[in-house]
Amino acid sequence: MAKNLEVSFLLDFYGEMLTEKQREAVELYYFEDLSLSEIADNQGISRQGVRDAIKRSEALLFDMEERLGLAKRFRQMQDGLQVILSAAQAIEDYNSRYGYSSEVHNQVAAIKRTAQKLCD
Repeated sequence: MAKNLEVSFLLDFYGEMLTEKQREAVELYYFEDLSLSEIADNQGISRQGVRDAIKRSEALLFDMEERLGLAKRFRQMQDGLQVILSAAQAIEDYNSRYGYSSEVHNQVAAIKRTAQKLCD
């Protein structure tokens, strides 16, 4: 994953653990695509101060992910749910082609509903 996307993703998980100024600088830099100078003017600090705050924030985000692994676990769960949905669809297709069972259909529908809820 590209660094910009990775930092944005980690910010969703750990952004509340940053100070308000750190979070604001990172959000302006990554989400609003503002330059360091523009952020410096906005926050009333030097360009170097903004750069340092962003670098420090990035390091904190990556450190928290390394220690807690919440974003990694979330990705694994999303991938697993996609496998579950694909398998449920395959079972439903098989059930339709080779001797339809309403019980199998109902169970597959329940699996798909539950997995889809968890994906949203």
